Amino acid sequence: MADTNEHAHQLIEQLAPSQLSAVVGLLEVMVDPLLRSIADAPIEDEEILPQTAAELDTAHASIARGEGIPYGEILRKFGVKPR
Repeated sequence: MADTNEHAHQLIEQLAPSQLSAVVGLLEVMVDPLLRSIADAPIEDEEILPQTAAELDTAHASIARGEGIPYGEILRKFGVKPR
């Protein structure tokens, strides 16, 4: 076990910052049970109905035009107080 840990440390020290960031993300998923269960969850394969697809297209176009709803307004709508 000690040899494996030492080898892992040696390899990590050789990584570029972007590679290190990717490895840290992978390790976090491997260690955190919630993140692991999300990573292992099956891909949603439910069919999107035409009406839902049209609504999503409308929402995406609205956001692209900068017509989104401000975060504070969403919080107020659902009765959530910002931290």
